[in-house]
Amino acid sequence: MSATPPVGPISSDVPEVSVSSPSRRGALLALGLSAVLALAACSSSGTTTSIPPDATGAIASPATSGPSASVAASPEASPSSAAAFPVTLTDDEGTAVEIPAEPQKIVSLTPATTEILFGIGAGDRVVATDDGSDFPTEAAPLPDVATFDSVDVEKIVALGADLVVAGGLGFSPAESIAQLRELKVPVLVVYAPSVDGVYHDIELLGTATGEATAATELTDTMQAEISGINAAVTSAGQPPRTYYEVGYTDATGQIFAPADQSFVAEMVTLAGADPITTGDPASYEIPLEKLIAADPQLIILGTNPFYMPTPADVKARAGWDVMTAVKNDDIRPVQDTEITRPGPRLPIGLRNLAAAIWPDVSLPAAP
Repeated sequence: MSATPPVGPISSDVPEVSVSSPSRRGALLALGLSAVLALAACSSSGTTTSIPPDATGAIASPATSGPSASVAASPEASPSSAAAFPVTLTDDEGTAVEIPAEPQKIVSLTPATTEILFGIGAGDRVVATDDGSDFPTEAAPLPDVATFDSVDVEKIVALGADLVVAGGLGFSPAESIAQLRELKVPVLVVYAPSVDGVYHDIELLGTATGEATAATELTDTMQAEISGINAAVTSAGQPPRTYYEVGYTDATGQIFAPADQSFVAEMVTLAGADPITTGDPASYEIPLEKLIAADPQLIILGTNPFYMPTPADVKARAGWDVMTAVKNDDIRPVQDTEITRPGPRLPIGLRNLAAAIWPDVSLPAAP
């Protein structure tokens, strides 16, 4: 295995991920696109490959708003009250989940939900995470109860978990979710296919943990910052045709770009560029011929500690020298994790992405 997921260690038993596999769409956003790319990087040649599996793979779903939160509080408690328990919430898969009391032992099964829980002030009640949860620093030493494709149900139960937050659309195995629910452990499944979906999930988890006020304050702050960045670049000029590199396989020459209307394509658009997409809402793979025909004016390399292509690497790829971006040396690396992980750091990711696309534009000061 020559590549490792960018968002944290993922066990070596992770199988290769097909970029067209529907079951991996959830991981795309749950980990961050760059993480997915590395998951399928096992090759006999030892070539480092970043392929979009689930957190970053050819599996993003259309960037539509996530389902609205459905809250059914007990008669004696107001749905808007942070102490409104018991509460029944509808998760992103449409399942009604009853949470009998304010959770005191929470388990997070994706890096994004871990960040959300800490971001809304529930981090001191998180007792375990998946092995990709690397932020904030307080989350890293917590026990791991899940890898990219497995969940240790027995360990979760032994920890006395009274709320589990899982990743949807295949990131957390459906059988593990079903088993936990059979054992009367409340499980909320979340998956944000869009920026609005991230806001929805933050507020959903705020209600689920008794941190509704903090969640609303967080989404308000995020929305204001993202809107400010978008406004600054909207008037910057003609949006450049931009290829955001989700992944590239050296051995085979496979190229991975944002799927149509995907979360990543939305972030590129918000940053003031015209994203080059694959032409398919479910696949991240794009043929070289199609990329050449799109003729990117700008190439953004989504990098992380485990996937670090350089502009020189891109210029050396066979057939790429005909693209405008390559001819003009408009190839710019950017830290990928905050851009593709659907959590509280999205404004940071958007700011970095906008700065890479528009280096001469003054962005509003970070709060």
